[in-house]
Amino acid sequence: MSAAEPLPLGVLDLATVSHGATSAQALAETAELARAADRLGYRRFWVAEHHNMDTVASTSPAVLIAHLAAQTAQIKLGSGGVMLPNHSPAVIAEQFAMLEALHPGRIDLGIGRAPGSDRLSAAAVRSGGSPAHGAVADPWQVDDFPSNLIDLMGYLGDVRTTDGPWSDFAATPAAETMPQVVLLGSSGYSAQLAGYLGLPFAFANHFGGGGTAQAVEQYRQRFEPSAVLDEPYIIVSVATVVAEDAQRARHLSAPGRLRRWGIRTGRFWPLYSPAEAQAHPEWERAAAMPGNSVVGDPDDAVAGLEQLAAETGAAELMVHTTTFGLPERIESLELTMQAWQRRAVDTTGPVEAAEPATSDVSVSAP
Repeated sequence: MSAAEPLPLGVLDLATVSHGATSAQALAETAELARAADRLGYRRFWVAEHHNMDTVASTSPAVLIAHLAAQTAQIKLGSGGVMLPNHSPAVIAEQFAMLEALHPGRIDLGIGRAPGSDRLSAAAVRSGGSPAHGAVADPWQVDDFPSNLIDLMGYLGDVRTTDGPWSDFAATPAAETMPQVVLLGSSGYSAQLAGYLGLPFAFANHFGGGGTAQAVEQYRQRFEPSAVLDEPYIIVSVATVVAEDAQRARHLSAPGRLRRWGIRTGRFWPLYSPAEAQAHPEWERAAAMPGNSVVGDPDDAVAGLEQLAAETGAAELMVHTTTFGLPERIESLELTMQAWQRRAVDTTGPVEAAEPATSDVSVSAP
């Protein structure tokens, strides 16, 4: 990162439904957050695909992206990601071809191979039925992911094989540019596939499951130049909550920390307020959970992001901020970007690698 070109930052959002709120409110908040990210100079704003979760309103990335693109001016909008096993590659190609035709140069198609839901929900999404009610789902399986990804790319004009379904079918409307396809993952499998296909790779470091350094190294080792990319391009996500002082940031991060603990232990609790989260019977266990989040004041945020960039060699970082209230999410984005840009002006050379973190980056775990 140099003084002239700070490492780009992006935003990942799930349209999370806070306790007592509605999906409509969560989606309206996502739109306001996207407008704030656009105004602040973030490069990308991605939305996810999750199904049958009371706390997540983002189920259809293409629909939500269209809504956000119409309300923003220059930020790139994308999926983080479309879970391809749930869909026909041709349908996804047409959805994103239309988005690209409507908003040229502003659309990202982030692709994942996980279902984004439990087995029964995935069966319902893919086939319209459920094994629990006598309908046996027979969608194409995760093992088919590489070939279906190649078909999807072919439909959009990035042809990788001598013959395929794209020979007889092209995604319409035909845009003059194509959306940027990015392969998402949290494992070495997706990293190696992205490298083999010469695609940008985005690692879900915000999951806090580890393996980030190994995955990005596997991606680099496997990378082969392609028609869309000459050299490896890595985006790394990170969970962040930033406030004027570290104590307030830790307080605001409590709902997200409790929710992550619940998900890790198979329990999908609401996104409580900070006070409710810290009064929860499981709070002490959640607070003790190891993690890699960046939680603190603006200086902590810069230090944590710089450390992550140094350890991974990422070309971009993508922040994922979970707080109970929208104002706190916007505040976190504002303080992060202001400190990041200010630090870029003060930096005269490349970022040097920092000592690996042993807990939440920069500050103690909330």
